[in-house]
Amino acid sequence: MNRIKINAVRFFAGLARPAAALSTVGLLAIASSCSAQPLSQKQGFTRQDSLRGSLRPERIWWDVQRYDIHVTPDYTSKTIGGTVYMHIKKTGKSNTTLMQIDLQEPMILDSVVFELHKGKSMTRFVAPLRREGNAWWAETKSFYQHLNSEDPTLALHFHGKPREAVRAPWDGGWIWTKDKQGRPWMSVACQGLGASVWYPCKDHQSDEPDKGASLTMTVPDTLVAVGNGRLVNKRAAGNGLVSYAWNVTSPINNYNIIPYIGKYATWHEDFAGEKGKLDCDYWVLDYNLEKAKEQFKQAATMLKCFEHWFGPYPFYEDSYKLVEAPHLGMEHQSAVAYGNNFQNGYRGRDLSGTGWGLKWDFIIVHESGHEWFANNITSNDIADMWIHESFTNYSETIFTTCEYGVEAGNDYVIGTRKAIANDIPVIGHYGVNQEGSGDMYYKGGNMLHTIRNIIGDDEKFRQILRGLNKTFYHKTVDTKDIENYISKQAGRDFSKVYDQYLRTTQIPVLEYKTEGPVISYRWTNCVPGFNMPVKVKLADDKVRLIEPTEQWKSNTLAEWYDGKTFEADRNFYITTKKVN
Repeated sequence: MNRIKINAVRFFAGLARPAAALSTVGLLAIASSCSAQPLSQKQGFTRQDSLRGSLRPERIWWDVQRYDIHVTPDYTSKTIGGTVYMHIKKTGKSNTTLMQIDLQEPMILDSVVFELHKGKSMTRFVAPLRREGNAWWAETKSFYQHLNSEDPTLALHFHGKPREAVRAPWDGGWIWTKDKQGRPWMSVACQGLGASVWYPCKDHQSDEPDKGASLTMTVPDTLVAVGNGRLVNKRAAGNGLVSYAWNVTSPINNYNIIPYIGKYATWHEDFAGEKGKLDCDYWVLDYNLEKAKEQFKQAATMLKCFEHWFGPYPFYEDSYKLVEAPHLGMEHQSAVAYGNNFQNGYRGRDLSGTGWGLKWDFIIVHESGHEWFANNITSNDIADMWIHESFTNYSETIFTTCEYGVEAGNDYVIGTRKAIANDIPVIGHYGVNQEGSGDMYYKGGNMLHTIRNIIGDDEKFRQILRGLNKTFYHKTVDTKDIENYISKQAGRDFSKVYDQYLRTTQIPVLEYKTEGPVISYRWTNCVPGFNMPVKVKLADDKVRLIEPTEQWKSNTLAEWYDGKTFEADRNFYITTKKVN
């Protein structure tokens, strides 16, 4: 999901985000169709933006291996407190002993304590701390030499009243609400905004904890706490409280580590997947159990389709879960947030306007698609979030194709073009925690659809998608990694296609003119050297792949051309123009 901007509404990293400068009708149709946090486009960037978005010396000398998070929320005061045990290793990439830890205002980092165990004895080192906005500087000089131990662990003690979500997931933070029966219901939505809105961490997408994470929530014993991965322990904590401990073994994005606390009921199913039995667990508010059991039947259908196209579900070790959330939805790894009211479409609407989007539940399909693109393959910098959103947007087309055929999928993706704003480039600014345009959803999806049609071989395209998930399994990547992989596997250089659709707001124009049997054509409104092939119809039953450039090309196509027809294939996201 991602964000909204009134003058340029974006879409979520789990859903779509309304774009910009749309017609009133178009805006109303998609304004809610998006996901995650509002990172509205800034006119300039501050030191805080750089501290959050860049890999400075104070960040690169250490690598997070694991987070063990313990949190106790107080629903009445809307405060939380706890400890994060952060397991790290030194990288040797810088010489500073200063450590940047992220925890956003108004939360308080009480202390950073390194515990050194030798036999039965333990020595504690407390790091001096100072705050600079949302960054905390911990001086590790007194125990820096001890960080070469096998499993160096820092205890980060914290407390405070975290930013409260105003309109989750777009305007995120901690969610304090009640269910329909007036019982407490709590969660967090923090994609884009960052996990440091509620717990201390290295809040940069490039550093996922290699050895996973755990989340222990201590809550009233009248409630249930659900987290990522698997439930490993439930124990009484005294004073009417109970602690639920959940564990993830795979690397995980910081913003995906999420508590769900409410009056939950659950059921279990087994999915016969490519890697064997996949545990599927579903958690919903107790009074929604029966309707959820019916609606969530779509999950198995989705898993079958996506495993065929993208490869095995990436987190068999941690299971697959859908968890009812007090907001629309988000791609929380192995605990996908669901809030679509157990109905098809996007809150009962079809974002494509074709009718196909009403035949399946948008949140189940889109947010689960992120398990492959965002959670398995993760961008290093948030500026490259198109890697998450474009592919996951296209997963909607893939699912439609699986269920209803190729032309239904074509209709769906082409129908979403009305939501493209072409306001700013899809790729954002690097090093300042800034995404690009919300067009990373629908424009990115249409770019991939164009590439698929240039390749012209669905089996080859499917193997490319599967290859991406195998090659970059549980890895973080840059845009160039993805671009180069697709070009290499396709056997065609798509660099100009990426430049056109990701780095400019221009939609290429195919200009053409005819004189008898001679047809001339060229690309305009394009990047230098643009040479994308395109399929055109030259008669009722004649389709040909041509390769225009910026220079006029002329062909005598008497055997193909009927003297009046020159029509670009609708699956290519371009415009055409006849000139004299």
